[in-house]
Amino acid sequence: MRRAAKLAGAAAGAALVTAVAVAMRWKNRSPGSRLRVERGMAALRLAARGGARYATNAPRLFASAGEHRQQLRNDLALQTAEDVAATLGTMKGVLMKLGQMASYVDDGLTPAARRTLSRLQDSVPPMSPELAAQVITEELGQPPEQAFATWDPEPIAAASIGQVHRAITHDGRAVAVKVQYPGIAETIEADLGNVALLRRMLKVTAPAQDVDALLAELRERVVEELDYRREARNQQLFVDYFDGHPTIHVPRIVPELSTRRVVTSELADGARFAELASWSQAERDLAAETIYRFVFRSLYELHAFNGDPHPGNYLFHRDGHVTFLDFGLVKHFTAEEMAPLEAMVKHLCVDDDPEGFRQAMVRAGFLLPDAPVSTPLVVEHMAVFYDTVRERGPRTMTSDYATTVTRRFFDFRSPLASYARIPRSYVILQRINLGLFALLGELSATADWRCIAEEIWPFFQGPPCTPMGAAEAGWRAQRAVGTHSGP
Repeated sequence: MRRAAKLAGAAAGAALVTAVAVAMRWKNRSPGSRLRVERGMAALRLAARGGARYATNAPRLFASAGEHRQQLRNDLALQTAEDVAATLGTMKGVLMKLGQMASYVDDGLTPAARRTLSRLQDSVPPMSPELAAQVITEELGQPPEQAFATWDPEPIAAASIGQVHRAITHDGRAVAVKVQYPGIAETIEADLGNVALLRRMLKVTAPAQDVDALLAELRERVVEELDYRREARNQQLFVDYFDGHPTIHVPRIVPELSTRRVVTSELADGARFAELASWSQAERDLAAETIYRFVFRSLYELHAFNGDPHPGNYLFHRDGHVTFLDFGLVKHFTAEEMAPLEAMVKHLCVDDDPEGFRQAMVRAGFLLPDAPVSTPLVVEHMAVFYDTVRERGPRTMTSDYATTVTRRFFDFRSPLASYARIPRSYVILQRINLGLFALLGELSATADWRCIAEEIWPFFQGPPCTPMGAAEAGWRAQRAVGTHSGP
């Protein structure tokens, strides 16, 4: 823990020094340059300002406000696009996404800091009803009270770059309407324009990587997330694939009420992650198995990864049923990009072929071709990422394991570090290591992960080994019949 805290502190200190240096150098430049510098400094001061202050104080204030609670909510609401830029800018920019990840990954954070960061996903200050209505009117061509049969002006949740409202369509469907914060696109663009700051920060956390490639991938993914039309298409892709699945549910999109800054889908309910943590271990294990199947079925069969495994993006139901939300950060892979990933796991976990594993790493671009390190060292360094699927038998995911994976990912002292790379195509996939395992570790989830993986691996196609697997096999067989039956 001390090592993680020291590393985090060093990274933050280096980033702050960099920001100050950049600010001094750019002081007399254009307004756009100064905005980028100011945004970078604001993000680095997050813990003391803006969103963190709201997330820390608002729950206590609301609890004590009594009959004045609604007035307090109105006072804190964001009234204009300028409010969004000033307040949500410090919370919802590019760098804040790293803070959200840290809230459930970094064991070097104090419990208080972890709680504050985790609340940022759901406890951001809302837009005023008038401001949300303005966005709806601009996007749908009429105010929300006309676009929908019923419209709730109070948001029910906060998404990464917008907030969610309940509504009922004119044909009687209960829906969730995600409305993008006005001006947030410009705010994030200012973050992405901080190339010098972002490059130096990445150099601190990933000194051996091709930082320009990482920045290009970051920019592409974040810009995609700002277009809710793309999110709607991504979500519908998952809807269509998992339609009828025994435990996985994805809310359907309402395309006629979805635009660049508004996305409408069927309303879903369920327990949040904090409530799931109070359920029995058996229920937590089933929920974890569903999440695991969702992630790897998507990857191996859809060739798509919903790259935000955040606790706020799931709604839980009994018996392992899970509803999956927020498809703004989806990465699509080609068959050529998937081939070396499949070869890596096959060579290491099935064939016990270390040299084949190494060559697959080279083909994927994870390892330099002529790296002067032994193959046993390569396997030793990388094996931790495959530890849960190398052997059969029950295995409990723990927070300690998730921490070990994270530390190995950032182990710059390893002899392999100078020769290992994260190819641009696979940057988002690291969220499996840095997010999914941490989430399952929080649940202390137990399963025979290797056996479940054998069901999913396209080169193995093993028989079902759990009741959920048997139900999933029935669903897959029904899908195959539907796919091959003619009109």
